[in-house]
Amino acid sequence: MSLIRMYCTGICPYCDRAERLLVRKGVGDQIEKIRVDHDHGAMTEMITRTRRRTVPQIFIGERHVGGFDDLVELDMEGELDELLSGLNLA
Repeated sequence: MSLIRMYCTGICPYCDRAERLLVRKGVGDQIEKIRVDHDHGAMTEMITRTRRRTVPQIFIGERHVGGFDDLVELDMEGELDELLSGLNLA
C-alpha cells in the first residue's frame, strides 16, 4: 500500500506541482494517484474523507494534509520533512 495518497484529475496544475514537490522530497515512488475525474466512487470517497471537492487532496499516512497550498505551507514550516521522515519507507 502506498504511503502517500493523492486524489487528483488528469488536468490539474496544482496536482502536478504537489507531485513534483513530493518527488523532490524523495518520496515520488510512494505516491498513489487516485483519479477522481473518471471514477465517481473515488470522488465520493474523497469528499467523504476530506469534506472537500477540490483536488489535489493529499494523505500522508493516515493524516489528511489537504491541498497543494497546505502541502507547501507544511514544507515552508519544516513540518513536511518531519512528517515524511516518520513514514516507514523500508
